[in-house]
Amino acid sequence: MGSSRTRNLQVFDTELSADTVEWCPLPHYAHIVACGTYQLQKDDEKNPSRIGRLYLFQFDQQQSFTPPLTEIQRIDTPAILDLKWCHTEIYERPLLGMATACGEIQLHRLRDTQDGRCALERVLSTELGPNRLALSLDWSTGRGDSANPRVVTSDSTGSLTVLSLAEDNLSAVSQWKAHDFEAWISAFSYWDTQLVYSGGDDCKLKGWDLRMGPSSPTFTSKRHSMGVCSIHSNPHREHILATGSYDENVLLWDGRNMRQPLSETAVGGGVWRLKWHPVHEHLLLAACMHNDFHILHCQQAADGNEGPCPILASYILHNSLAYGADWSRLPLSGPPPSSPTTETTPASLTLTEPKGHLRIQYESPTASFDTALEDECGRYIPDHTTAVSAPAPVPGVGDNPASLSCLLASCSFYDHMLHVWRWDWSPETETQSAETGPTPSS
Repeated sequence: MGSSRTRNLQVFDTELSADTVEWCPLPHYAHIVACGTYQLQKDDEKNPSRIGRLYLFQFDQQQSFTPPLTEIQRIDTPAILDLKWCHTEIYERPLLGMATACGEIQLHRLRDTQDGRCALERVLSTELGPNRLALSLDWSTGRGDSANPRVVTSDSTGSLTVLSLAEDNLSAVSQWKAHDFEAWISAFSYWDTQLVYSGGDDCKLKGWDLRMGPSSPTFTSKRHSMGVCSIHSNPHREHILATGSYDENVLLWDGRNMRQPLSETAVGGGVWRLKWHPVHEHLLLAACMHNDFHILHCQQAADGNEGPCPILASYILHNSLAYGADWSRLPLSGPPPSSPTTETTPASLTLTEPKGHLRIQYESPTASFDTALEDECGRYIPDHTTAVSAPAPVPGVGDNPASLSCLLASCSFYDHMLHVWRWDWSPETETQSAETGPTPSS
């Protein structure tokens, strides 16, 4: 199977609960990462307030004697539920979208400062409506098209809103009721941006065609057994879609046939965020709430072969709910540094059912509901008896299958921590497998 390992590079205390982190996708600013936080203030029991903070960091791997991650800005804001950079420059600058607990979508422009660093400045905003929390957002620019940039957002009333960005104005093009309860997630199909996907606390995954209007979805899937809270369209392979749920499963879909998923992978925790790798089309990062962060290899499933996606690596150093996660486009140079927090992860992961009576409460970051993961008899609902193992050998990725090094960031909620870490993978090739036989992961 080759070797796979994750190494922590730095940990940062965000003070408020951290729930979203995003690396800038634009090459010139790939060293910039933003992190959003959410804190429920219960001073007033009847009207609790939700506060947040937006952090901006820069990463410099060339610094030998200082930590590579440096905070360069912090902005107090309403509580932040989601952050997403536009994949292309708008007005010749990077643009960061932010979904807030006051039902507002804010756009912040990244500008260069006189000291050679960067800073965010708020340039546009729009309110989605009264008495709602903006829960997610996605840009239509996932494949680099900047001709007609739009944002789709979901909110706590179960509604979706499509926003258009034109002539220094962010305005709603359409808004409709999509789900019975919270609409946790919304996402564009990056290959046809007239198609939108959404998932909600009503356990439904839905598709929408903006050309047909929002009167009825193009499909409704009840394949997930609990709330659907993550969706990401693959920017490299047309029709491939990944979804995740509180039911602790990652489903891979072919958008042309939404009756049945291509694969189902049990990951042992509610799947709050999914991120396809920005370059390598088969690598999928999953933030799994109660079960850390995992990297899945999805090639065989995307090619139509049945079975779960093998888990190549797991990052297990967070001590709280795993919420935010993202890949960096920044290339890593040199060998990984030695670190006392190094852990070795197997290229396959077996998830077993907990012994004894385990009660887990899933708390949404909005603190608006709890989901008890047990049935009336006290049995744990998600079934983890399935072994998730990789067929051997796992194909390599990219132009150099001999090795791959990736930089990632992740954040966790109650311990308010941001981690920056690297993943090094040397996949076993078919030639190596034939010559040496099976070898354990190192």
